[in-house]
Amino acid sequence: MYGGVAFDPSIVDSAQMYYNEHEVGSSILAFISSPSNISSLKREDIHFTSKLASNTSYDLARKSIKQSVKQSGLGYIDLFLLHSPYGGKKKRLECWKAVEDAIEDGEVKTGGVSNFGVKHLQELLASKLRVHPAVNQIEVHPFNTRTEITSFCQEHNIVVEAYAPLARALRMNHPTISSLSKKYSCTPAQLMIWWNLQHDYVPLPKSVSKSRIIANGDVSGFEIEGADMKVMDGLGEYLVTDWDPVDCD
Repeated sequence: MYGGVAFDPSIVDSAQMYYNEHEVGSSILAFISSPSNISSLKREDIHFTSKLASNTSYDLARKSIKQSVKQSGLGYIDLFLLHSPYGGKKKRLECWKAVEDAIEDGEVKTGGVSNFGVKHLQELLASKLRVHPAVNQIEVHPFNTRTEITSFCQEHNIVVEAYAPLARALRMNHPTISSLSKKYSCTPAQLMIWWNLQHDYVPLPKSVSKSRIIANGDVSGFEIEGADMKVMDGLGEYLVTDWDPVDCD
């Protein structure tokens, strides 16, 4: 975590279900005050995300958000997401209202969702929104392109954050990935990260290796040609590497 902040301070992703909000927040504060902070970053320069564990009720969600802010020790949460659409329409909308009120009270800067399918997004947008969802964090990579969801998000000004953008390394040796990596003199991970960036998604690669964290952040200097992007777009096989609630009721 400490290395993750040091080498990519823009986005730090956490969640109630990860049981690490306190550890992540403490690491951010420790980094800010450490000699490693050579860019003199401040709290406001680091974008901290957390997520609601489950959609239950307005009151429980409101209390849960307050607890997340307290656990992190950061004073506020930059982006707070509903972690999934589970729970049904009524509970989803109640919990979204809790996010809106947390924003109004200064506990959260921006609200969004995670693992929402098109029908869940339509339902939310059709409600009496006070805050437009800024983000939908979903699993997206060349082997699970989720074109229907990503297109809907981009049409409605919702940023797509791609978790598991490297497909959890399950397709690093795929012939197409290997061939294109050689063509662009990059690693398979860098290629898959750049595919996300060229689709205007925000990839969230994960690693415990310092060298890989640095390499994953070093994706400048090349651009995937249009024909090769189409080839990668055609790799979709609906490879799900984690949970998949996008079609739940």
